[in-house]
Amino acid sequence: MSSADYVLIGAVVFAATALQASIGFGMGMVAAPVIALVDPHLLPGTVIMLALLVTVLVTIRERLDLDLRGAGWALVGRVPGSIAGVFLVVALPGPGLSLMVALAVLSGVGFALLGWTPSPKRRNLIAAGAASGVMGTATSIGGAPMALIWQKLDGARLRGTMSAFFMVGSAVSLGGLALAGTITQDILLLALWMVPVVLAGYVASRYLNQFLHRGRLRLIALIVSAVGAVLLLGQLIIG
Repeated sequence: MSSADYVLIGAVVFAATALQASIGFGMGMVAAPVIALVDPHLLPGTVIMLALLVTVLVTIRERLDLDLRGAGWALVGRVPGSIAGVFLVVALPGPGLSLMVALAVLSGVGFALLGWTPSPKRRNLIAAGAASGVMGTATSIGGAPMALIWQKLDGARLRGTMSAFFMVGSAVSLGGLALAGTITQDILLLALWMVPVVLAGYVASRYLNQFLHRGRLRLIALIVSAVGAVLLLGQLIIG
């Protein structure tokens, strides 16, 4: 990759980290389309690695506000979903994975705009966890199902519960991808370069929460995600 590519990815990772640490989700939706534009072979491993770091930091910060019961039932579905996601990564070529990323982002934006609110019952939590496992492992974008199921939570409880779920889920997905041999040296190198950027984005999120309302942040995330997905689709069509 060129220096410009590193700068572009660094900028989007900083913004995605600040968003994830502020509202509990959104890192994959914002970062994955841009990284796919640069090099689809860097997905999903790079984003999952960085998301794991963010979720550990946020879970520690919001540890007193976790809904452990809800996160636990969601993880029951996440594990088999992650296994299915690993098979998709192995089976799909680069363009196929890029297309899946774009469609996952646009579907997540669509559900968010429709305002569908499934109740956080046990079966819904398990189903959402399974969907998140498939999408999160295959494309690094697993936030939409959980954001739908937990959208009535607010503040620290939302951030903490989402982060605890994604912390364990990302570790499971990363382990599966590593066993499948899809975590390459390029992915590891890029993730290491982005660690300081993630830490800076995490620090920025603490100030971001003071100036931007959660609803406004969510709207910004949806717009940026949709634009990135459309650009990615355009690249696939032209290419």
